[in-house]
Amino acid sequence: TILHPLCVKYPPSAKYRRCFLTELIKKLESTAAEPLDELYEALADVLKEEEESTHCYKNYLLPSGDWVSLCESTALISGGTTGLLTWEAALHLAQWALQNPSLFRGRTILELGSGIGFTGIAICKTCQPRTFIFSDCHPLVLSQLGENIQLNGFTPEPDVSWSIQTESQGQEVEGDNCQDPKVIVAELDWGSVTENQLLGLRAEVVIAADVVYDPEIILALIGMLQKLSTCRADRKAPEVFIASTIRNPDTYQLFQAELDKAGIRWQVIPAHSSCNFLYDVQPDVTILQLFI
Repeated sequence: TILHPLCVKYPPSAKYRRCFLTELIKKLESTAAEPLDELYEALADVLKEEEESTHCYKNYLLPSGDWVSLCESTALISGGTTGLLTWEAALHLAQWALQNPSLFRGRTILELGSGIGFTGIAICKTCQPRTFIFSDCHPLVLSQLGENIQLNGFTPEPDVSWSIQTESQGQEVEGDNCQDPKVIVAELDWGSVTENQLLGLRAEVVIAADVVYDPEIILALIGMLQKLSTCRADRKAPEVFIASTIRNPDTYQLFQAELDKAGIRWQVIPAHSSCNFLYDVQPDVTILQLFI
């Protein structure tokens, strides 16, 4: 049974401070001592902070019995980005990945537009990849992504540069038993990333969710996919899977048309129409496999 996400509408730091102050005041009152006015004022400040919090914590129960815990924004747009909360296509892509673990086991995975990390963390916990590279370009998203990765028990490689990735990614691991995948967080701008940088990542599988929502970024995405196709040296081209929520049919058709124009073949991957991680309206989500 997969439980629906549990929301806790206050950050732990505020919760802990509230509990501490409440217990301290109770202890003082039980001893007939007069609590300091400053304690009541501090408690009032914490309660106000909880009410005004722009973040919540969500926990998703995976079929394996493990959890994915995430700190998310409570607003659709926060800090000038939509990347601080989990979108529907990420949930669908994660469910599909968990049903196809052999695609990821023992391999190097690059996720484009990782956001706050749900799909990648779920794959790391259940599909045993050798290396998982989370990537995004917004500084606030990258910061929250790193915190969520650590919240789930993974430690991103410290101060990873493209050159270090090139060296470390080239070291193959024998066998498929990768209980503790190497986790990397990379700042990746589709428009400025070079072929040599992509080559250094040595990605065998590329995934993305809800990255086809704005016509202005479609060309940058396709341009980066073309770089991936030409920078593989003697390695096979990576397998590419992109999940999209069809909010604007014109935008999605534009993406398909630009893929055709770029000579990138694609096919729709059959997937369940419903997602166990969603408990309300099921959106129209499609997963495409691209052949670059």
